[in-house]
Amino acid sequence: MRNIELEITRNDWLSVLLIGVSFSTLLSVFGYYLLGLSALDGAIFGVLLGFFITTFSMIFISSMNRYILPFLSREWWNGVAAFFSFLSGFLGTLSTYYALQHNALATVALFSVHPYEMASIIGVLTYLMGALMYRFVKTRNEKEQIDRLFVNSRVRSLETQLNPHFLYNALNSLAELIHQDPDKAEATVLKISTFLRNTMTETPLISLEQELKNVRDYIDLENLRFSGLIDLQIRSDESLKRWAVPKFSIQLLCENAIKHGMRGSRSPFSLSIDCSADEFLRIRVANSGKPITSPEYGIGLSNLRERLAYLCHGELKIVSFDPPVYLITLKEPHEISDR
Repeated sequence: MRNIELEITRNDWLSVLLIGVSFSTLLSVFGYYLLGLSALDGAIFGVLLGFFITTFSMIFISSMNRYILPFLSREWWNGVAAFFSFLSGFLGTLSTYYALQHNALATVALFSVHPYEMASIIGVLTYLMGALMYRFVKTRNEKEQIDRLFVNSRVRSLETQLNPHFLYNALNSLAELIHQDPDKAEATVLKISTFLRNTMTETPLISLEQELKNVRDYIDLENLRFSGLIDLQIRSDESLKRWAVPKFSIQLLCENAIKHGMRGSRSPFSLSIDCSADEFLRIRVANSGKPITSPEYGIGLSNLRERLAYLCHGELKIVSFDPPVYLITLKEPHEISDR
């Protein structure tokens, strides 16, 4: 299990580098100015000092978080972290001093006379800065974990609201077939079993390829009830099949189309799904059924819109009322990796 207290991202280190170099440069320029030395020399000294300290910090602290602290009792963490933070400042200061020792740049007399004492003082300051960074990173990581847990909880809650509605329709199909055609009833049971198994998977995102397979299975199931009146057309490039989509997102739009578009009709019904990608993944679902009469979403589509927003920063829009056309746009595309 990962320890969120030890996770420092690349962006964190970039911020530390920028802040450290800027802070040390400003202090050095100010100190050189007060001592009557060249401000330019002070700026160069400050940039090198901040760079070396941050470099040593990144090497020592990243190694410590990965290879040492996870294997130590927590009571030792503060002491080990203090040592490596101090060492980063100490070695960073000495590296700066020796880099400029044989250079024409002016250095503060204290560094020339007492380099190790000054390195020790800056090492202590580095430890204090490291302690502040640790508190910041820990608080930030804890907040992000809480946010992730909330989103996952919310998504699962929305999924449980969708599943009973689908299961109700599927069981109705099965009930009609049991006495009419036992073979088709058996096939329906297998289809329902497949859907229930997919529903119980933990991940809220599945590949577009798997989602389209779910849609085909769903339409096959519904065609048992509607005597093959539903014609499904899917157009999707092979390169898009690994893109991730929220589970049962396209299937829900098809279910909604059948429920409202075929209401009271036994005429042939066509469904078309077009998948394309530019900067975002776009999924267009159209049907030949009755026009959409209201721009307001019901419970099912409202839940789908929430899931799209939570999982992919996605959107659901009505692009045509007659014929009915919905558009899913996923603004944060991901690929499902092979396991």
